[in-house]
Amino acid sequence: MTSRYDILFQPIKIGPVTAPNRFYQVPHCNGFGHRMPQGMAAMRGMKAEGGWGVVCTEETEIHYTSDLSPFIEGRIWSDDDIPAWQLMTEAVHKHGALAGIELTYNGYDAANLYSRAAPFAPRSQGLVGGSGYEPGQSRAATKDDLKQIRKWHRNAAVRAKRAGFNIIYCYAAHNLSLAFHLLSKDNDRADEYGGSLENRTRFLRELIEDTKEAVGDTCAVAVRFAVDELLGKDGMQFDGEGHDIVAMLAELPDLWDVNVSNWSNDSTTSRFEKEGNQEKYISFVKKLTTKPVVGVGRYTSPDSMVSAIERGIMDLIGAARPSIADPFLPNKIKEGRNEDIRECIGCNICVTGDTRFVPIRCTQNPTMGEEWRRSWHPEIIAPKKSDDEILIVGAGPAGLEAARALGQRGYHVVLTDAKREAGGRVTLESALPNLSEWRRVIDWRITQIEKIPNIFFYRSSPMTAKDILETEAPHVIIATGSTWRRDGVGRNISRPVPGSAKIFTPDDLMDPNSLLLDNWRQAARPQKILIYDDDHYYMGGVLAELLAQNNCEVTLITPAPTISYWTQFTLEQERILKRLHNLKVTLLADHIIASHTPTTATVTNVITSAESTLDCDAIVMVTDRIPNDALYHELKPALAEGKLKSLRLIGDAEAPNIIAQAIFNGHLAAREFDEMINPDETPFKVERIKF
Repeated sequence: MTSRYDILFQPIKIGPVTAPNRFYQVPHCNGFGHRMPQGMAAMRGMKAEGGWGVVCTEETEIHYTSDLSPFIEGRIWSDDDIPAWQLMTEAVHKHGALAGIELTYNGYDAANLYSRAAPFAPRSQGLVGGSGYEPGQSRAATKDDLKQIRKWHRNAAVRAKRAGFNIIYCYAAHNLSLAFHLLSKDNDRADEYGGSLENRTRFLRELIEDTKEAVGDTCAVAVRFAVDELLGKDGMQFDGEGHDIVAMLAELPDLWDVNVSNWSNDSTTSRFEKEGNQEKYISFVKKLTTKPVVGVGRYTSPDSMVSAIERGIMDLIGAARPSIADPFLPNKIKEGRNEDIRECIGCNICVTGDTRFVPIRCTQNPTMGEEWRRSWHPEIIAPKKSDDEILIVGAGPAGLEAARALGQRGYHVVLTDAKREAGGRVTLESALPNLSEWRRVIDWRITQIEKIPNIFFYRSSPMTAKDILETEAPHVIIATGSTWRRDGVGRNISRPVPGSAKIFTPDDLMDPNSLLLDNWRQAARPQKILIYDDDHYYMGGVLAELLAQNNCEVTLITPAPTISYWTQFTLEQERILKRLHNLKVTLLADHIIASHTPTTATVTNVITSAESTLDCDAIVMVTDRIPNDALYHELKPALAEGKLKSLRLIGDAEAPNIIAQAIFNGHLAAREFDEMINPDETPFKVERIKF
């Protein structure tokens, strides 16, 4: 039987190798890198098992003079690194997929904090690797240095071939690699590697030629190239030099992997860009080359994928984040199970694995990063061990995931929620400006729950401790979420803030039955609202955006040195700041709120201790949250008396955190149910060096 999606499963020849289909997991960082090769290999192997035809590494350092520490990336410095990479290639090949490696020499973006070597760059210039503000400079690469770097790249390509890789990358993207830096208009070298565009392209051309000569007999040679820096005339543009570089090198590589620069532009969150957002920049490439082209755009819809191919935008559907949210996305399309695809929500929690130097994680997919250390599979879970019934109170992200996974195991699950609409905090937060795709967290789980006959979901069913005990369910899981504090207590203030102002919280602003926003929008004059953000993630900025759109003059203050501080790790802080500036939100960092009256707030500079007074009609506190754990504590005596076999607190009711952690916590509860857990033992495997 033919299908509209058959085109996605056509084999594609890439130089001397053939990809089994058009699903291409482009290189992406993951926090495992050289430090945890077994975890990295298992994660990549899971993608291949799920149907991705090509599975690539992260950026992989070719030499100690391009050391990307503190970031934990791949390394292929010497032959000693080959066995670790063979773990990955074997895991990928086991399922019939091709393995690709992205070789990189990162110039002044490599701070060399571990190796302590002087990095090479087009000229001696300030380092931007590490923190982004490292107090050092690179060494200006001579022509002999560039020749030596080419040799290192060639050696790394040969090692990669020996390790079993099928596709070898030459990297010129994300404003990270020396090859990309030499392409820049700012390259003011006076030799044959500077000046004209042909000269600035010379080093990249040489890398491609060297790599093809070294391994091109059996390995495909790919170029990852950012065609636009989104800097206007100050940078490379897709309809300018980006176009001309592709034209010059069009037939040289075996594959073009094209995107935009830098990483924050390439991996924008759904708050700022939607599916297919890079098409307008990369669509010209296929017109200039006969070689296959792969591009990205956070494609999660099979129809969008087919459209991108049929319209001639690309030959292979590149993906990092969608392959993380659902490693089995290709197989689900092939099997006609599109409604089962766990769609990426574009939150960039996966990115924080790299930016916070820890194993990758995902809001949608709680098994991501746990494939090796916990032996978790995204589609397979151990069957039930008893016929006991489980009652879950609360259908927010943690409760829904626990119910879904327990139901998948085969347990009889009763899920209740006090509200008519399931989803808890995610339902409310996804209604905030530009967070609509976060709704997928709830929609996917409800879709799965409705398919499982042994899960019984009762909405509009508030439960007391007495109600719970009357059900006679032997096992109870409490997933009742948390409530935002309104007294200002948080990371930086340990006692309630004194005063008499009108105080609101995110819960008040997100309440669908509240008339608060309507009243402010219809007020005779713009309301002056002060937001105090001691949460530091998205909530303070999103609420400022919401209020600015509803007839409010907003001042956003924070004790942190910058607004929405933690969003730097999800690559969206600059966009948040730009949007708030465009909405004329007043931003005040390094300040805490000291006291308030009905018309003013006194704030204190955390650096100088200087006080100032701000006019305001109301204050929104975005600080700590209080776990809604009262039911749990009321039921603990019943557990002690043997009226319950088990009682567990999960999600924000246990410890308020990001949505990804709530999902993980609910999934963990389902996996651990009916298991003997020794609290004195580490519940997962740890990668260690053997002596």
